[in-house]
Amino acid sequence: MFTGIITDIGKVSRVEMRGDMRARISCGYDMAGVDLGASIACDGICLTVVEKGADWFDVDISAETVSKTNIGANGWAAGRRLNLERALRVGDELGGHIVSGHVDGVAVIEATRDEGGSTRITLRAPGGLARFIAPKGSVALNGTSLTVNEVQGDRFGVNVIPHTQAATTWGDARPGDQVNLEIDTLARYVARLAEAG
Repeated sequence: MFTGIITDIGKVSRVEMRGDMRARISCGYDMAGVDLGASIACDGICLTVVEKGADWFDVDISAETVSKTNIGANGWAAGRRLNLERALRVGDELGGHIVSGHVDGVAVIEATRDEGGSTRITLRAPGGLARFIAPKGSVALNGTSLTVNEVQGDRFGVNVIPHTQAATTWGDARPGDQVNLEIDTLARYVARLAEAG
């Protein structure tokens, strides 16, 4: 489990195909404190550390994960920056919302505009996921916990404050970018209960 509060910006340093995709991600984490087998959310995708060095870790990425995330759309080429978050530990502050790292689909940024010091971002949700997104609810976008401002059909908007732009990759966001979308777990269960009732 994660919180959607990004704790580092990593960079893809190499990608190899070995049956599955293997990516090496450079980071600022003290890797001596990260065990092999640990989970790290990389742009919101829960991935397992399979090898590590002083300032990097390797992850294996299945074809299923590639097809369901923005890896398949954007590719992960060397130099790509990624939002990183280590798994939540008992006793950690829950500053965002509960995030599983299981991406539901890929949203597309349709527009960005400056609004005060913040940036308003309008996105289009894929397929049947829009019904799980509600005003003032939470979503995880590329692993970042964000509050939904408004929803119109399959489009929804979020504001990204200057701190979030600086501490994540959201300062690089552009129209046309495809981002990993994880809907709020509570919204998923509420919708399921409504269907059953």
